[in-house]
Amino acid sequence: MNPLLDFSGLPRFAEVKPEHVAPAIGQLLGENRALIERLLAGSSAATWDNFVQPLTDANERLSRAWGQVGHLNAVMNSPELREAYNTTLPKITQYYAKLGQNLALFGKFKALRNSPEFAELSAARKKIIENELRDFRLGGAELPDAQKARYLEIQERLAALSSRFSDNLLDATNDYTLLIENRDELSGLPDDVLQAAQEAAVAAGKTGWLFTLKAPSYLPVMQYADNRALREKMYRAYGTRASEFGKPEWDNTALMDEIVKLRAEEAALLGFASFGELSLASKMADTPQQVVEFMRELAQRARPFAERDLAELREFARTGLGLGELQAWDISYASEKLREKRYAFSEQEVKQYFPENAVLAGMFRLVETLYGLRISASSAPVWHDDVRFFDIRNAQGQLLGQFYLDLYVRNSKRGGAWMDDAITRRRTASGIQTPVAYLNCNFSAPIGKKPAIFTHDEVITLFHEFGHGLHHLLTEVEDLGVSGINGVEWDAVELPSQFMENFCWEWRVLQDMTRHAETNEKLPRALFDKMLAAKNFQSGLQTLRQIEFALFDMLMHSNFEPGGAKSILQLLDEVRAEVAVLTPPAFHRFPHSFAHIFAGGYAAGYYSYKWAEVLSADAYSLFEENGILNPDVGARFRSEILAMGGSRDAMQSFAAFRGREPSIDALLRHNGLLETP
Repeated sequence: MNPLLDFSGLPRFAEVKPEHVAPAIGQLLGENRALIERLLAGSSAATWDNFVQPLTDANERLSRAWGQVGHLNAVMNSPELREAYNTTLPKITQYYAKLGQNLALFGKFKALRNSPEFAELSAARKKIIENELRDFRLGGAELPDAQKARYLEIQERLAALSSRFSDNLLDATNDYTLLIENRDELSGLPDDVLQAAQEAAVAAGKTGWLFTLKAPSYLPVMQYADNRALREKMYRAYGTRASEFGKPEWDNTALMDEIVKLRAEEAALLGFASFGELSLASKMADTPQQVVEFMRELAQRARPFAERDLAELREFARTGLGLGELQAWDISYASEKLREKRYAFSEQEVKQYFPENAVLAGMFRLVETLYGLRISASSAPVWHDDVRFFDIRNAQGQLLGQFYLDLYVRNSKRGGAWMDDAITRRRTASGIQTPVAYLNCNFSAPIGKKPAIFTHDEVITLFHEFGHGLHHLLTEVEDLGVSGINGVEWDAVELPSQFMENFCWEWRVLQDMTRHAETNEKLPRALFDKMLAAKNFQSGLQTLRQIEFALFDMLMHSNFEPGGAKSILQLLDEVRAEVAVLTPPAFHRFPHSFAHIFAGGYAAGYYSYKWAEVLSADAYSLFEENGILNPDVGARFRSEILAMGGSRDAMQSFAAFRGREPSIDALLRHNGLLETP
């Protein structure tokens, strides 16, 4: 049997091969189309049981099968799998686009909305139907046939372009290696980084130290390497990935222009003034202008702090490091040296206290305390030997959810960190379907028999992704469309993830999840106090950087003519002139690797990180007021935020938890952006 067609339990990853993709997806698409014909042929009135449920069941099978293919393409990319994925992608895109355009299906949902049954449905089911009606309108169901055909072409082309953007970035990142044969050129680099580089060289059949553009290799060079020429070389290579400075077949320039142009055309077809407007139709924010004003206000608050950060850094680089002019490839290096001088510790020193086994145990213990859970190792078929699998149970031992953990960097895996859903909680004829999540990171793998050790930033990343995972896994909703993260407004979906990050700065949490890799000693209180003192080090600069990306994204999708007199890079320059205090060199090609908006779901939505940070900081302040490990507040967060999924508006869930609307004050306080008297 084709493993992609087995929905009886967990995915059979060990058996899935590229040749399974086309037949499985082809069969499911055929079955779904036949079902839709039957549903539309019947003359009886549409009800939840005879119409919504069968359609949901069929689409879930398709999304589960295709989800496995997409996941494997992201974590075990190979030429054969990439070809199978990209060949099948247009068929999937066409199916969903045609589904969203089906006027007869739209009519059935409208009839159900207006029927006596609607009043009897649960709040979750009402929300699903309201979301469906909105999505049919946004999917072009009411367009004339000629425009429907064009809309369909746009969707297929956008899917292909986004996949190509992602492939180009992965290939360009993987292609670059730098071999250093003289140890003297590597002064300043930590021992574990040197050991990993040496092992990479051996694996490539070379002698010396091999560096790549993947985060665990690239970032330490920028932060610790005394060799300025080495930093510049790596910085240039990283900053020009997938651009005109590399192989022509991996250049994302034309792809970006076409993506933005097609999105604008899609929005115009649907009657929106811009893609930004279309994007916000299903989010918390109302208009692009509101988002832009929010970002500009935040920029205004952060700017004095950022200017102070930069002035201090330039002065230190000049007097302390002898760098007359601070260059882009000096920023991380000089910042680390300034941090060490001011706070008397280095990130490398802190890193030794975060071995993987201690971090995972501590993170699980935190969640168990807050939400009354039990997390334990389990087993399942996996896609790589490094992947582990866990069960989440309640205090009574009942299985609530399961998750895969894939922590380490490898060539076949796209960069970054992300959570995705494998199976979503719902009620079926045989009972409650257990939700399953994927948690993916790109950390350095263990060296030899020692456990992997994480930087504090990596620990924060892990907590962030686990927050997303808990949002998916701890839902109590029983209907697929609004279960877990389904149906949650995109600009609220970062609330549970950013909320979790706060615990990485709590002594009561860290003392239980730290152990020195060599001595087994816990993190000393004195070192923690230094970390806390340095928490908002350069937070003004970091805040402006996020605002720069978010503002660029929203303006590009709402107030920009692609292919016009102004290029995407020129637009970014304008945004930087307005909000940034640090501007990269002219050769830098940041947009070419901005996968969040060109190959992910954040187009005209990157502002969500800051928007949701307001919510998460304010939510966390209730824990600060009542005790950060308070199980009563934890139970309330679980029931009002995590359990509700998308079954009600995110603002309602937030207000139910916090007892009021959100305030920006907690965010400014957490980021050290409030002037102290």
